[in-house]
Amino acid sequence: MSIKLGQKVRDIVSGFEGITTAKCEYLNGCVQYGVTPVSTDGKYPDTTYLDYKQLEVIEGGIEVASEDTGGVMINAPR
Repeated sequence: MSIKLGQKVRDIVSGFEGITTAKCEYLNGCVQYGVTPVSTDGKYPDTTYLDYKQLEVIEGGIEVASEDTGGVMINAPR
């Protein structure tokens, strides 16, 4: 099953859950998704990058219309 941005996923190792907000592909073939937990306190939570093989889709998530804004990426991988 492929993972799409906006889907709710769970890390099968840690149980961490959130919405996929970014996808990162490396030259060596590694693919990671930025997973952002749903905020319960109104603060913007940190995004965690996880290998796609550790993720399972648990819900359809959200759908956001995308467009090229040319802006700075605030959640760039560290």
